[in-house]
Amino acid sequence: MSIFTACAVTGVPAVESTGTQASKPTVTAFGKLPDGRAVSLYTLAVPGGWQATIIDYGATLTSFCVPGRKPNEKPIDVVLGFDTLDGYVAENPYFGATCGRVSNRIAGGGFELNGKKYTLAKNNGDNHLHGGDSGFDKKLWKATPLLLDQGPALQLELVSPAGDEGYPGQLTATVTYTLTPAGELRLEMTATSDAPTIVNIVHHSYWNLAGHASGTIRDHELSVDADSYLPVDGGGIPTGDCAPVEKTPFDFRPERIPSVLLGNAIDALPPSPDGKNAGGVDHNFLVRGWQPQADLRRVATLRHPPSGRTLEVLANQPGIQIYTGNYLDGTLHGKGGAVYAKQGGICLETQKYPDSIHHPEWPTTQLNPGEVYRHRMVHRFTK
Repeated sequence: MSIFTACAVTGVPAVESTGTQASKPTVTAFGKLPDGRAVSLYTLAVPGGWQATIIDYGATLTSFCVPGRKPNEKPIDVVLGFDTLDGYVAENPYFGATCGRVSNRIAGGGFELNGKKYTLAKNNGDNHLHGGDSGFDKKLWKATPLLLDQGPALQLELVSPAGDEGYPGQLTATVTYTLTPAGELRLEMTATSDAPTIVNIVHHSYWNLAGHASGTIRDHELSVDADSYLPVDGGGIPTGDCAPVEKTPFDFRPERIPSVLLGNAIDALPPSPDGKNAGGVDHNFLVRGWQPQADLRRVATLRHPPSGRTLEVLANQPGIQIYTGNYLDGTLHGKGGAVYAKQGGICLETQKYPDSIHHPEWPTTQLNPGEVYRHRMVHRFTK
């Protein structure tokens, strides 16, 4: 008898096992890109019903299944996404993607490094966003299924040539997803370069602990281990100030009792009358107690009180961008035909601070030959 069940969404295959040990990820076809290259879907599963699926296009997490709390309760898929490749190839808000070389925003679509100026795509108003017109989320990565001591894993590699999207240096990037028997989803993102460049790779899943098709995340509670955040201008670019969260709608400190309800925080940041600002949270928070060469530390905790599910995020990065899905508008139809409305999911993006290249006093995004960029994060769930 199988100890795994298919997650209750279209397009997520069941994984069969008759033992108590995890096995190497399985692979199935997931369509072809317009140029004919094949895209594959990899399924990571462990005894107990935890399951993740990843495609090699964009090194993208397409589903994460949390097992039910009761013996006959179906597992729930808690990330937004699409059933087919077409949804990911079309313009979409980076569902589950790996974003780079430099995620988040770079002011003015350019930067200077070692006295030389580099011009990037302005794909977010006057600014550069998530690596440009064809960032890491739109690349086909080389995938290698693995079975590690920690559980089934998928290693993905991408070689980004010098000049790719305007960035200097040939960059070799890897992303490794690992699913542990405890249901932890671990990510390790690394990069090396043959010339000085800048790097800030981010995982961009939209989480909804009630289930990807359940509606908004307004009834979720959020804690963020941060005492300050980065105010932004009208284009989402940090102003350079670091402001305290106390007595602001950005106060998600874990010691607050009761925890902050996301609906209340969203309502405190209303849309602008001209419609240019969708309201809600889309800001970077400065992780409390972070130090260079830091190991994993807790940065955020998301809770869904009605179901009892909790997601704790740990990382070794100095910041975390909290984005409450403010620009989702109901026009995207996801897995199983689900309509993804405004605030249908929340992104918990650990990273260096946005636009760091223009702020030498902040943790640097510069990567030099002989150095290794290393971004580690853990998604720790309770049912």
